[in-house]
Amino acid sequence: MRVCLITPEPGHPLLAAATGLLRAAGHRVDALDPAAEHPAGAPADVYLLKARTPRALALARELEGRGAVVVNSAAATALCQDRTEMAALALAAGLPFAGTRTHASLAAWAAQEPAPGDGRLLDPPVVVKSRHSRRHDLVARVDDRAQLRELAAQWPREPVVVQDFAPNSGWDHKLWVIGGRVFAALRRSELAPEGRGPARPQSPAGLPDGWAELVLQTGEVFSLDVYGVDVVDTGGGTPLIVDVNAFPGVRGQDGAPQALAALALARARAGRRRG
Repeated sequence: MRVCLITPEPGHPLLAAATGLLRAAGHRVDALDPAAEHPAGAPADVYLLKARTPRALALARELEGRGAVVVNSAAATALCQDRTEMAALALAAGLPFAGTRTHASLAAWAAQEPAPGDGRLLDPPVVVKSRHSRRHDLVARVDDRAQLRELAAQWPREPVVVQDFAPNSGWDHKLWVIGGRVFAALRRSELAPEGRGPARPQSPAGLPDGWAELVLQTGEVFSLDVYGVDVVDTGGGTPLIVDVNAFPGVRGQDGAPQALAALALARARAGRRRG
């Protein structure tokens, strides 16, 4: 089988480990940097889309148009970058997703004055996030209008989503799935004063009842094969999904490279049978 990685970083630990496993089993693994030019040729048996830039998505769509198998699809990857669309799909599917409101720019929202008796303009505390998910995007807790104005001065033109802050332990549950296999870790919330810090691997068997099923259902709703779901425990094991990510890093998880290699081969074989 020929497996191709769409990424500018083929040395990423998860990709590098999966590449080693595939090559040891006699398979060919190549990498495509989406920022470079690529000559036309016979497509690989499967492409792993570990990039989210416009050029990476355009390349994935082009390959899909030629009949190639891409994991995750360009459409599913793009959907996870738009937090407004993400929330709408999750809530329509009945997933316990944080209620999300959208504003065209942070400055315009901060400049609004609430109508008499309307607390929804800013009913603190709230979490403000960039609408479009990307590296080094905006994620911040806002507790009052002074804080909001300060944030708007730093990110005036940023389209944002706003979610009510859900009281929690201060730890995010990082749940990942690769080809139907669930992985888990705990990581301090990026909103915590101490900073985010490293992820602490957890056994999926130790998750509260129903959480593994919830993350698998999320993948079905979003048509994802490799993905992450950020969950906070709002008390008594009650989960609240706050984000969904296409093809996250899944670092430090025993068995993750094996799961990715197995998924790549399974999708490649399915593509060959379909062809």
